[in-house]
Amino acid sequence: MAKLERASFSSKLGVILATAGSAVGLGNVWRFPYMTGENGGAVFILIYVLCVLLLGIPCMISEFIIGRHAQANTARAFRKMSGGSAWSVIGYMGVLTGFLITGYYAVVSGWCLQYIWASLIGHMQGTPEYFQHYFETFSSDPVRPVFWTGIILLITFLIVGHGVRDGIERASKILMPTLFILLVVIVVAACMLPGAKEGIKFLFQPDFSMINSRVFLSALGQSFYSLSIAMGCLCTFASYFSKSTNLTKSAIQIGVIDCFVAILAGLMIFPAAFSVGVSPDSGPSLIFITLPNVFQQAFGQWPALGYLVSLLFYALLSLAALTSLISLHEVSTAFFQEEMVITRRKAAVIVTISTTIIGAICSLSLGATGALTFFGSTLFDWFDFVTGQIFLPVVGFLTCIFIGWFVPHRIVHDEFTNRGTLRGRFFHLYLFLVKYVCPICILFIFLHQLGLL
Repeated sequence: MAKLERASFSSKLGVILATAGSAVGLGNVWRFPYMTGENGGAVFILIYVLCVLLLGIPCMISEFIIGRHAQANTARAFRKMSGGSAWSVIGYMGVLTGFLITGYYAVVSGWCLQYIWASLIGHMQGTPEYFQHYFETFSSDPVRPVFWTGIILLITFLIVGHGVRDGIERASKILMPTLFILLVVIVVAACMLPGAKEGIKFLFQPDFSMINSRVFLSALGQSFYSLSIAMGCLCTFASYFSKSTNLTKSAIQIGVIDCFVAILAGLMIFPAAFSVGVSPDSGPSLIFITLPNVFQQAFGQWPALGYLVSLLFYALLSLAALTSLISLHEVSTAFFQEEMVITRRKAAVIVTISTTIIGAICSLSLGATGALTFFGSTLFDWFDFVTGQIFLPVVGFLTCIFIGWFVPHRIVHDEFTNRGTLRGRFFHLYLFLVKYVCPICILFIFLHQLGLL
């Protein structure tokens, strides 16, 4: 049997960039803009930021406490902290959730690579009907989406297989700054377009008459989804934190980065959309169907610039997808490595092969074969529904109950204050939020997503 040594991040910058990479992904660059468009713009953003503060950061700190205290993969961390009781099931559910999400998330990530290729060879030009047809034809193809799914997972494997410091941390120090630079470049280009002012106004001038329960619950759900809570990512990465890492400060920094990137994503998309008269509530199709046409129209007088912006945009999407895939892959890799007592590389191979199979099945269910449907929905939609609307809120709810009501407050306080070396003046506020506010909010999210509220 291989002897396992617990890895760790080498620097505070590595901690922040790697963990922020886990939180920053397609949830920020793809999901956040269309959710903002569907829920009133600026008022949704205000509620979202509030939800990150009141729900996201306390939940993030809770996962950090469990991961760092146990110094183990997510399943083993809950098992150790619960003394092997029934609470252990939370950790296994977290690992399973991350594992399943890796498979179908890789499909969407692969689409981003295809669109880079399509931009390079000049296929991202045409009428709105052309872009609709292009996406439908490509996504239902039996070969190309599976090919790109395999490619993005292979890239992820090459990074994760090199370990925490030489793989994940080193890649994060390259990918995250590159992602940010690309984002700023596209934002500047979009905000210089004629009519972009209306898009900026939509994002930053709130209309409080738009506030209703649906907007509030949508913002709650988006904050949960965007920060990678309950997927095992935060808990796993925290197991690589040093004992001197300030968990509260790290959570706040990651929350700020997450919100900043999400708002920049809105500034990248809505000024361009308003410039050509495209509705901000175009929904999930915004990225792959609406935006290619937007870029083409918006930069019609400068076709070379439009081509470059489109190419950079899909490169940005691919980087965002990759940073999240790395953390999702690591959840399962750490689990197999420690539970089976095998090398990291062997564990990464197991995860890569199995999630590629899941991704291929999900991709094929989108039109290549009608056999991969269940009760009228594709397997891709079922994976999305089960993980996103059932597993995530259930694991998040149980984690809050576990930390707030089961784990001795002495242990929670020791981790929160780094064994008394930090003042911990917000500890009682944190405990109140995690015991009462977070579980109630997550319960509302759960009921709302199931259509019961």
